[in-house]
Amino acid sequence: MSTGALILMISVWSSVIFITGYFFYRILTMPKHSEPDSFTDNDDK
Repeated sequence: MSTGALILMISVWSSVIFITGYFFYRILTMPKHSEPDSFTDNDDK
C-alpha cells in the first residue's frame, strides 16, 4: 500500500469514528422529554 493511500485510509477511518462517537454521545446525553403516561393525560381539562 502506498503512503498516500495509507494516509487517506487513516483520515477517513478517524473522521468516521469521530462522527459516530459524537452522535452516540449526543444521544446518550439527550435530556428526557416529558411525555404523558396514558391517553387520559392527553385529554384537555
